[in-house]
Amino acid sequence: MVPTVLFVHPDLGIGGAERLVVDAALALRSRGCRVQVWTAHYDPGHCFSETRDSGIPIRCCGDWLPRSVLGRCQALCAYIRIIFLALYIVFLSGEQFDVIFCDQVSACIPFFKLTRNPKKVLFYCHFPDQLLTQRISTLKIIYRAPIDWLEEKTTGMADCILVNSHFTANIFKNTFSSLAHIQPDVLYPSLNVNNFESAIYEDLSDLVPVGRNLVFLSINRFERKKNIKLALQALCVLHGRLNSQDWGKVHLILAGGYDERVLENVEHYNELKDIAAKHEISGHVTFLRSFSDKQKLSLLHNCICVLYTPSNEHFGIVPIEAMYMYCPVIAVNSGGPLESIVNDVTGFLCDPSPKAFSNAMEQFVKNPSLKTTMGKSGHARVKETFSSEAFSDQIYQHICKLTQCK
Repeated sequence: MVPTVLFVHPDLGIGGAERLVVDAALALRSRGCRVQVWTAHYDPGHCFSETRDSGIPIRCCGDWLPRSVLGRCQALCAYIRIIFLALYIVFLSGEQFDVIFCDQVSACIPFFKLTRNPKKVLFYCHFPDQLLTQRISTLKIIYRAPIDWLEEKTTGMADCILVNSHFTANIFKNTFSSLAHIQPDVLYPSLNVNNFESAIYEDLSDLVPVGRNLVFLSINRFERKKNIKLALQALCVLHGRLNSQDWGKVHLILAGGYDERVLENVEHYNELKDIAAKHEISGHVTFLRSFSDKQKLSLLHNCICVLYTPSNEHFGIVPIEAMYMYCPVIAVNSGGPLESIVNDVTGFLCDPSPKAFSNAMEQFVKNPSLKTTMGKSGHARVKETFSSEAFSDQIYQHICKLTQCK
């Protein structure tokens, strides 16, 4: 029997979580599974191209529900949206399915388990949601308490739990004390390498001034937790270390996912531009919002190094993409990059300080051949450790185990 797998995801945009959902759906379909993706929000103009071009069925329901209340209560609204989506799938969609693959928000799991015909559920934990917010007031603590409790209880109802790194596995164990008996399996995200094979690259002359042949690149959503300002601060320190000739060759491109519906994207984008102006480096920085897949390939092909600035990142797909494109990475020495980047071989792992990052950047300025040597090592590492074949094998095995034990 060919299993039918329904993917339930809260918002099908262009983040790392969405990338994994798309890759998992494609991997299972390549193994003969029937797949559908259900989400509360889907914009064909703001998504990965595979959701438009690969023929994966996308169903959207519940987008009329609010994402926040006056900019607040985002977690509560996300729970309401995903529960509404689950109820619609179970009672109104008429879909027949064998396994539910859900991620990010676990509140939907009981509605697939506590029915007359309970379904097997695979939950992919990118990171515990309760750790993604600060409790800066008593009211916030009270507001989050039932949400945190619900997250832990509903996560434990899944038949199979996967995480994106050994780092996240340890966080999972330390955060969900009542789930100490569960040992989640690690499933590293992978690349659909077909999307990174191109002999034709776009002209970047409109993004990089003439003569700037040492281009550093940051790819991250315009969110404060991504610490993109570290790249600007490091560039400022680098400016003070270089002579005028070398400085004239350096440029930084800050490319990031940007959604006008998200207030933080708008605010932080303007904050970063203000930082660049304050440090008088605006002439050496290009801000690029919501770039295309072709632009990303061209950026990775032409830059000398990628700056990856988040601390304690759950996994981080950008370093994998960069290394596959023969591009070294300078990343913070915590979280997922500790498992993807080999220090001094495929890039540099640094303390999250402008001085440490600028020191690593200066090595590429003084010795541009590092791009070639580290780039080759990074490409080989991705093919060996983060291949789509290994990812496909593992996710298919988990689905088969779930369907066999029904």
